[in-house]
Amino acid sequence: MSKPENQLLDCFHQLPDEARQSLLDFAEFLVQRHAVSSPVPDEPLELPRPENETVIAAIKRLSRNYPMLNKDKLLHETAGLVTDHMMRGRDAVEVIDELEVIFERHYQALNKEE
Repeated sequence: MSKPENQLLDCFHQLPDEARQSLLDFAEFLVQRHAVSSPVPDEPLELPRPENETVIAAIKRLSRNYPMLNKDKLLHETAGLVTDHMMRGRDAVEVIDELEVIFERHYQALNKEE
């Protein structure tokens, strides 16, 4: 394994189970963000928000819901909210509400550009 792979594995082993799952969820989000995809719809997909959704699951859902958005432009804002939730204990529902607003705002801004 490469040095970064070993570092990631070491970090993974130091985390409690819940944090390990969050790390895996975030890694899957990054894989999706960098994956090559088929034609992108112009409108949000209107995916429903499930009850008891986690912050990482909400980011995945919103990313699928708004495939037309540049995820790199969203990364700073979404990462800050994930950090607030995971490290500072900010309520998940509150963070998800704010994520919904951020994605919608970026979508509206994209529509104004076109």
